[in-house]
Amino acid sequence: MKTIGFIDHVIDEWHANNYPAWIRRLGAGAFEVTLAWEEGPVPPGKVDLAAWCAQQQVRPARSVREVVEQCDCLVVLSPDNMERHEALADLPLRSGKPVYVDKTFAPSRAAARRMFDKAARHGTPLFTTSALRYAQELQAALGGDLAGGRVPLAVVDGVHDFRRQYAVHAVEMLVMLMGPGARRLMQVGTPVTPEIIVDYGDDRRGVLQFKRPGFKVFAETADGATLGFDVKQDFWTGPGGFIVHLLRFFDTSVPPVQPAETLEVMRLLEVGARAVDRPGVWLRC
Repeated sequence: MKTIGFIDHVIDEWHANNYPAWIRRLGAGAFEVTLAWEEGPVPPGKVDLAAWCAQQQVRPARSVREVVEQCDCLVVLSPDNMERHEALADLPLRSGKPVYVDKTFAPSRAAARRMFDKAARHGTPLFTTSALRYAQELQAALGGDLAGGRVPLAVVDGVHDFRRQYAVHAVEMLVMLMGPGARRLMQVGTPVTPEIIVDYGDDRRGVLQFKRPGFKVFAETADGATLGFDVKQDFWTGPGGFIVHLLRFFDTSVPPVQPAETLEVMRLLEVGARAVDRPGVWLRC
């Protein structure tokens, strides 16, 4: 059995509260979350590490070092405080053990590059993603009508905006559809309801909309056909879902997402956040 250690800013959060049971179920005895540590301080209304560990049947660690030394695989959580990722991941990225860093990977491209560079220097396999990458509807489109072809237009409608952590989900799906290589982007919506046009410089466009609950995709195929879908199926634990890929990464130490794709996501988030307050102005990526 491979042991998994959790490192978090405040561990009483949705991802940490759900991952252990999902890993236990899909890991079928091959993986188990055995140790956890939180940075704190614990805000009012949240349980502390000791209580969380008692609920999850996980041992509390005294330090990040203890988690890194005793566990085979490492998860840096803190999904609501991405600004803590670089510090929390410092020892894990020096460990040589497979490390997953939760969304959103980093608050800037510079921080993201530093983390990838540190992992590469220490031979540490590093994986990060939005779980929406593994939406079954998106994967079916990429393996079907959009397989291997040029996508002239993709529109992704998601939740929240570039100033909040949930924007990563729509951006990750756009990068899956269009690939890296965005040249510039423009805000054509409002600060309350952003709509971002992404220009790839080769007669291809992407559109990021933030005006509805849930996620919806529209795309044009290379031969001029169109398709659209809502994301409705389970992208966490369903067939080919996030937890399946996480455990495969821990088993093989082969990251399923290339750094270039993650850096493209970071770039669109960073420039997009600046564009929100500058409608009608092209900003270079």
